[in-house]
Amino acid sequence: MVNRIMLNETSYHGAGAIAEIANEAKAHGFQKAFVCSDPDLIEFKVTSKVTDILDEAGLAYEIYSDIKANPTIENVQNGVSAFKASKADYIVAIGGGSSMDTAKAIGIIIANPEFEDVRSLEGVAPTKKPCVPIIAVPTTAGTAAEVTINYVITDVERKRKFVCVDPHDMPIIAIVDPDMMASMPKGLTASTGMDALTHAIEGYTTKGAWEMTDMFHLKAIEIISKSLQGAVDNTKEGREGMALGQYIAGMGFSNVGLGIAHSMAHTLGAVYDTPHGVACAMMLPIVMEYNQECTGEKYREIARAMGVANVDSMSVEEYRKAAVDAVRKLSEDVGIPSKLEALKESDLDFLAESAFADACAPGNPKDTNVEDLKDLFRKLM
Repeated sequence: MVNRIMLNETSYHGAGAIAEIANEAKAHGFQKAFVCSDPDLIEFKVTSKVTDILDEAGLAYEIYSDIKANPTIENVQNGVSAFKASKADYIVAIGGGSSMDTAKAIGIIIANPEFEDVRSLEGVAPTKKPCVPIIAVPTTAGTAAEVTINYVITDVERKRKFVCVDPHDMPIIAIVDPDMMASMPKGLTASTGMDALTHAIEGYTTKGAWEMTDMFHLKAIEIISKSLQGAVDNTKEGREGMALGQYIAGMGFSNVGLGIAHSMAHTLGAVYDTPHGVACAMMLPIVMEYNQECTGEKYREIARAMGVANVDSMSVEEYRKAAVDAVRKLSEDVGIPSKLEALKESDLDFLAESAFADACAPGNPKDTNVEDLKDLFRKLM
């Protein structure tokens, strides 16, 4: 079997890394940036930390901010039109998954105009050309979209999210600066952090996992488990740890896929507008219990990475329970709810069918079906 690893051409890590944006833009000979950033980041002067650097370097740019928390087909279509009008030649994506996912879709369509129907990008689209060059600057420690080949778009009309997997959408440069994440409120820090943990655990247990990605994912689980509470409390060490941990998780899962915790979270986000990280955090322990008999000894290593003591003296049942309990406790400790009040029995058929059709579902370690997914959703009620 042949395994593939795809990562950024270049990535910068650490406080002050955003200063490298101007150097990289000049080194590549870029002329004008199309800056994708959501309205809240602009309002709270987070985006300006980057545009100030562009201003100081005399680099031209235009800002695009028609981006929702769960970016829509319309956001992408409007962005494509705005990019064409801007005469830009590269993209600077500043934000969480919403800004970066929008930027990826725009960049892919500009380079591959035959895919201007955004829905045609779902799954593994056979695009021919790399997207417009992207410099990705995450402001949340969770999605790792700066180092993945994935993006997710919401189809409002059909009440569903669809996952796009395309090696051509990888940002050429990632700028992972924990100072850019310092303004995140506690709730967003907690939810994006649990998204990162879900990436690491699902990536570690997915059908496509192998030795190199296992290395990434176990280290990510360890760092995230140690750092998330500190990040929620806005400590320097916590922010730095989460910035690194979520990126390492992205190095892994982007190359091997995820599972049904993510496919179910996508569906909850599309139907109820549930924040993605919250949906992942609620689903993760439920899905871990469901998958446990198909994971070999991996839950022992998850428990160990999360700081559970004496795992080597535990039975299989004990260390599997310990891993699930550790995930559930971390989620509770950072304030994530375990129930979704909006969930209704009458929605379960649609939710389960949508989750089953999601691109993340085939990677789940345990083969599933619509009825099982309905039962798992019920555990949130």
